[in-house]
Formats: sequence, C-alpha cells, structure tokens
Amino acid sequence: MIENTPLTYRKLVRDRENKSGFLLVWPLAARAQQPAMPVVGFLNSGTREGFAHFLAAFHQSLNQAGFVEGRNLAIEYRWAEGQYDRLTALAADLVRRQVTVIAATTTPAALAAKAATSMIPIVFTSAADPVTVGLVASLSRPGGNATGVTNYLTDLGAKRLELLHQLVPKANTIGMLVNPNYPDIESQRKDVEEAARKFGQRVHVVNAASVDDFDKVLATLVQLNASALLVTTDAVFLSRRDRLVGLVAHYALPAVYAQRDFVEVGGLMSYAASVADGYRQAGIYVGRVLKGAVPADLPVVQPSKFDFLINLKTAKALGLTIPSTLLALADEVIE
Repeated sequence: MIENTPLTYRKLVRDRENKSGFLLVWPLAARAQQPAMPVVGFLNSGTREGFAHFLAAFHQSLNQAGFVEGRNLAIEYRWAEGQYDRLTALAADLVRRQVTVIAATTTPAALAAKAATSMIPIVFTSAADPVTVGLVASLSRPGGNATGVTNYLTDLGAKRLELLHQLVPKANTIGMLVNPNYPDIESQRKDVEEAARKFGQRVHVVNAASVDDFDKVLATLVQLNASALLVTTDAVFLSRRDRLVGLVAHYALPAVYAQRDFVEVGGLMSYAASVADGYRQAGIYVGRVLKGAVPADLPVVQPSKFDFLINLKTAKALGLTIPSTLLALADEVIE
C-alpha cells in the first residue's frame, strides 16, 4: 500500500516508522504551507521620537485587531524627519516593496502615498479636508484606494483665534506660525485672516519649515509687536513641540496651539481633536483592511469632539488671569 502512494509521503511514513528524520522533515513542510506575513508600510512626515505615543496608539489598535508586529505582522517605517520633499521617494520605496497596506499618518504623507499608488490600500490621518486636498471623492464614499481619519473642521482656525481674543482682547497684532510646505496652509491662513478682521486685528504670518527656523521667526514676531501667537497644524511643529513651546515661553507670547500635546508640555492653550485618537482609529482601519475590507467602502472617520485645554501654570508665568468665561469652557485645566 505504501508503494502506491507518492514518493514524499512514502518517505515521511518510513521516517516516522524509523523514528529518524521525521521531526526535521515535517516542520519544513508545515512552514512551506504558511501564508506570507502581511507588511504595513508606515509613512510619516515627522520623527519617530516626536510621534512615539501616537505610534503606540496605532500599535494598540492593531493588537486589538489581532495583529502583533513581529509575530504575524511586519511594519516598514519611513520617517521624513520634517523634510516633506523626501516623502515622494519614501512612498515610492514602500510601493516597490509591495507592502500590503500603507498607513500614511500625516496629510503630506497621505498625499505622497496617494500619488505613488492607486492599487495598494491607503489608510491616512489628515488634519486637512480630505476631499479638498484630493485624498477621497467624499467622506461617506471615499472611492479609490484610500480612506482614513480626519481632524478637520471648518473655521477651526477662527475658533482658536476667538479663544485667544477672549484671553488677550487687547492684542491687536497676532502672529501666525505656519510651515509653508504644509498642503492646506492657504486655507488655514485665509480662515484666520478673515476671523481677525472681525476682531479688528492684524495677522503677521511667519514661515518655519524646520526647527532651525523657530527662534528666528519668533524673534521677528516680537520685532513686529505681535502680542499673541497662533500655531497651525504641522508635523514639524508637533515633532519638535518641546523646543517650540520653550521658545514661545522665552519670548513671552500667549499662544494657542492646534494639538493638546503642546499644552501638555507647557503650552498655554489648545483647541483640537485628539491626535492619538486619530492614530488609534487608523490602526482599527488598517486591521480591517488586512482582514479584507476595501478602503472605498470605509467612510472617512470624522472627529466627534474637540477639546479645549488651558495650562494655568503657563498663564501664571505669563502674568495672565484666565477669565472665568474661558475656564467654564475648558474641557481640561492643567495646574
């Protein structure tokens, strides 16, 4: 009976009967039948150090979906280190490596990934309007190969400026710190400038494309008699938030930021959705794509809540008294 069976099977049976060699042959055969490990390409505009706790939130969601890096999932990381012009090449490299899905976790990274491939699924996080910048056809029906999470809200810059005005109503000149390379910066600028006119304020826009620009542009704002500051959304700013917040304190500028993470390291105020929650949701979507979901069928996740944070210790250092109306509006007060 054995002689009428395939040669490989006959060898396994004989090896088993002889109790020699079987344990060597069988594991090799079993491994050959295992499916290839999926690979996630992780593309980000900033630095790994600056985005460490956001990355942890992303990993947590993947783990909850059943995917653990190094066990049943590989992740290829690509960090642009604040140099947006590197994103095109980094995205192209992930495409060449034929990753299973790309997690593009900033707006510039998402746009680079979208330009690099129309076939590989993309899950993004974006602080810009995904429809306006061309990532998806619509929020409810993304179409194409991309979907994800957005923290965008119409007139968000105007809301931050309003909060700043309530805190320092006599501030007639407001500095606006932007990264000129950020894709959505013109709409952010327009939003704030229109709001400033309503308050009779003048806005000075200064550009910082890297951490090396921070000191120079903040000194420029002081020379222009700016008495308050609005810091816009950007991966460079977020990655280097400790340095930026320290310099803003050095120049004694009351400031409102685009993420709570600045307030947690000493910034004065922020009004924003949670960046960490966005990365957590991105991890959920990557898990669903790995299990077979199609990005076109996954609606873009929009923020359900924006939190207003105030750092009282920083206000005291600046000699500011927070109005009771602002304290009543705050979702969280850091003392």
